[in-house]
Amino acid sequence: MDATTAPHRIPSEMPQYGEANHIFEMMQNMLEQLLIHRPEEPIPFMIDYLQRNNDNVPKIVVLGPPAAGKTTIAMWLCKHLKSNLLTMENLIAKNFSSLAADARRHYQKMKSVPSMLLVRLIQERLREEGCVKQGWILDGIPATREQALMIQTLGIVPRHVIALSAPDTVLIERNLGKRIDPQTGEIYHTTFDWPPESEIQNRLVVPAGISELETAQKLLEHHRNIVRILPLYPKILKVISADQPCVDVFYQALTYVQTNHQSNAPFTPRVLLCGPVGSGKSLQAALLAQKYSLVNVCCGQLLKEAVADKSKYGEVIQPFFEKEMAVPDGIVKKLLCQRLSQLDCIQRGWVLHGFPRDVDQARMLTGRDYTPNRVFFLNVPLDSIIERLTLRRTDPVTGERYHLMYKPPPTMEIQARLLQNPKDSEEQVKLRTDQFYRRCAELEQFYEQAVTLNGDQDPYTVFEYLESGIINPLPSKVP
Repeated sequence: MDATTAPHRIPSEMPQYGEANHIFEMMQNMLEQLLIHRPEEPIPFMIDYLQRNNDNVPKIVVLGPPAAGKTTIAMWLCKHLKSNLLTMENLIAKNFSSLAADARRHYQKMKSVPSMLLVRLIQERLREEGCVKQGWILDGIPATREQALMIQTLGIVPRHVIALSAPDTVLIERNLGKRIDPQTGEIYHTTFDWPPESEIQNRLVVPAGISELETAQKLLEHHRNIVRILPLYPKILKVISADQPCVDVFYQALTYVQTNHQSNAPFTPRVLLCGPVGSGKSLQAALLAQKYSLVNVCCGQLLKEAVADKSKYGEVIQPFFEKEMAVPDGIVKKLLCQRLSQLDCIQRGWVLHGFPRDVDQARMLTGRDYTPNRVFFLNVPLDSIIERLTLRRTDPVTGERYHLMYKPPPTMEIQARLLQNPKDSEEQVKLRTDQFYRRCAELEQFYEQAVTLNGDQDPYTVFEYLESGIINPLPSKVP
């Protein structure tokens, strides 16, 4: 497009469709695969790529030192995500594979597999239908920078890399406590996982290679390699402390692999903040507007400005203000659409709060450039809302606002003249909060991809969650 003709009034349906169906990421991934594989016939290659429809299957690498629990985490992820676990052991044990047979012979002689042979084994395995359709999880591979570079050269690109870490003293202690059941192959631990049956206890043996000296040597080798591997995955890496309960490590890993990475797709935010009175919508809107240069659109403020400016809409709204009645939805919609249609909203995007308050208003807002592409619900318990609002006061002399708990007046003289807005009485706060939550369920159903956040925490923590939900792409559609 010609930049001199900007701004381009692109119909909102186009970017909405593109983002909802991940068109930009699809084209980017397809181009990446074309350049990696350089097929002689690009068109059939692209058709085959699109028919696979596997851009969103798990492609995970789990790394970590000995005794960090990487195999356990990889197995749990594999079971939860219904994916395929790839380990050194099951790769070289594969039947009907000449590569696996070569790898077994090498392993029996040298207790290791050459990097090129291992990487070719991985490539062979990933071409199988199960890995193509259900994805894969690599356990402890790549173990060296050489392996990592070979994997990248072949176009094997993980979407998430998890690196477990823990102090060496903890890992050595864990390793020393390992015991194995020679009959079942089950692994136990003298401290963390001791079998209750005496029969099993009596037949447990100490596995080879877990002495303090051997473990220390393996840790030294791991540290030497890992610092050269991790820089190859700067944008997809998550380091998780393994010095905590295994279940906690797993849930951190699961949360990470289920997140989408920030996209390079062009994107104009149209953010809607919903929540009861006192949930912090105004503050979060101001923070978002300040950081991302969005237009802060407060519905209540729009109505007040229209009356103050004595505009044509202001003259219609004035009687409703004087009688303390709700302004009809039709008038609010016209005023709101007029604001959202202005050049700054189209160019920079916007963050809206105060409207819609029910499904009927939400339906009125839908269409053209007024449909939000990010919707957040801020949930706050009634007790917290009452604490936030009923203790607010205003100084009638200076106009300064105070809060009796969080921002008390500096002197007794000021405190004596403070006034409370009638809307901040406990009865009014309970009524308005109840009204919101009665309509909230239908509103959440209307906005299917809305994100619900706990608004009863530090404002900057809430802002970080909002920010993450805005800059990261929408979740993929589940077929």
